[in-house]
Amino acid sequence: MDFAPTPRAAELATQVRAFVDERIVPVEHEVVLDIAQRRARGEDAWPPHPVMAQLQSQARAEGLWNLFLPAGHEGPYAQRYGTAGGRGLSNSEYAVVAEQTGRSALAPLIFNCNAPDTGNMEVLLKYGSQEQKDTWLDPLLDARIRSAFLMTEPGVASSDATTMQATAILDGEDIVLNGRKWWSTGAGHPDCRVGVFMGLTDPSADRHLRHSMVLVPMDAPGVRVERMLTALGHFDEPLGHGEVTLTDVRLPRSAVIGGPGMAFAIAQGRLGPGRVHHCMRLIGLAERSLELACERATTRVAFGKPLANLGGNRERLARARIAINQARLLVHHAAWKLDTVGIAGAQSEVSEIKAAVPSMACEVIDLAIQLHGGAGMSEDFPLAAAYAGARSLRLADGPDEVHLGVVARQLLRPYLSKES
Repeated sequence: MDFAPTPRAAELATQVRAFVDERIVPVEHEVVLDIAQRRARGEDAWPPHPVMAQLQSQARAEGLWNLFLPAGHEGPYAQRYGTAGGRGLSNSEYAVVAEQTGRSALAPLIFNCNAPDTGNMEVLLKYGSQEQKDTWLDPLLDARIRSAFLMTEPGVASSDATTMQATAILDGEDIVLNGRKWWSTGAGHPDCRVGVFMGLTDPSADRHLRHSMVLVPMDAPGVRVERMLTALGHFDEPLGHGEVTLTDVRLPRSAVIGGPGMAFAIAQGRLGPGRVHHCMRLIGLAERSLELACERATTRVAFGKPLANLGGNRERLARARIAINQARLLVHHAAWKLDTVGIAGAQSEVSEIKAAVPSMACEVIDLAIQLHGGAGMSEDFPLAAAYAGARSLRLADGPDEVHLGVVARQLLRPYLSKES
């Protein structure tokens, strides 16, 4: 088990880090302030700031585009829409790169490596028909459109996806969708053109064969974005999380991904690598938060001393350093397991990181906010938004309790199988 990055992963990570620190971070505050000012004036706060498109063009020109494309699935898409990363990276290789994209909330979108688009694109790569790829995957890889993921529902405990109430009923050569979804990330972007919808197709089938995933054009009759939701007061522009209703949305059967009843199998293939992406981005976010905390602690003076020398701040900073390093190694181990044995053999490891890393990031960001005082709660620093994002990920892609349950089940299985 060697967690040293491959030469190409190390090179890409270095390039991404430089791009983020030298070009994205300097304009981050400008973009956030522009959104806040537009909202204060009662204007639409969602159209992306013009600098976003400029940075995307620069990233594409420098080969920092579609870096998430997984090994074995890049194919012709690497030639058309992939660049340096389009050669196809393993989970272990992309983990090194994803950490650097996590240093700014804007970075994943600029590199075309943002959730939920990466997950939706991987679903299309692995399970989509050629028609679906031509219609939706090509423009997503080219960033001509954006997408949303429509799974979570307000009326049920969505931590148990088998309780889903939204339906996707086959009717001859059509499929008809009905239901209400929320926390549909990506639904707020003005270029969002398609949603991946999960609904109940056959209630009499095995509980993991009842649901289907369907590609839904967001302008289809019966699709309505009811409102945008805030996460701890943040709208997360320019993507946003929407509440979406679907009323008698009739689509051709060809809109079903993989086939009826395949939703859970597809979700398993989608969520394993996706959780590595989320966790490594969070580690990048925690690293930047710790850097801001150290800078503040050594330059701001109170009671005649630098903040670093007050109370137990040195010990708190040291523990943050240790926690980040521990979490990074845990994620690299999970990525290595995914690469070597697949999701079936890495279920515990993937759940371990999903439970551990968001909690670690919340603690580190909270320390940074505390050292910044009131400034840490404002839009003048990225820390409040960072905390909202990290705290949200203790729920998104499965709450802590579900993942801890998976770890416990794997842990206890050999003991429960023993004869008393």
